[in-house]
Amino acid sequence: MKTIYVGNLVYSVSKENVKELFSQFGEVFSVKLINDHESGRPKGFGFVEMEDAGALKAIEALNDKEFQGRNLRVNEARPKN
Repeated sequence: MKTIYVGNLVYSVSKENVKELFSQFGEVFSVKLINDHESGRPKGFGFVEMEDAGALKAIEALNDKEFQGRNLRVNEARPKN
């Protein structure tokens, strides 16, 4: 399983929107959208967990592609330090 970083999301995007987008490439295990701790507002990025082969296809297909009016940044998430 791989974790994918998804950046430059519109603030109004839902987990369902993101899951639907990524499920074209394989099984999506989870979608986590990050919110600001203080305000609770979306920060415009999140993480998607997928099986390895689908994750690689999704990264290749979706990086720098337009989604809901913005070009996504999609790459393999770096481990937390």
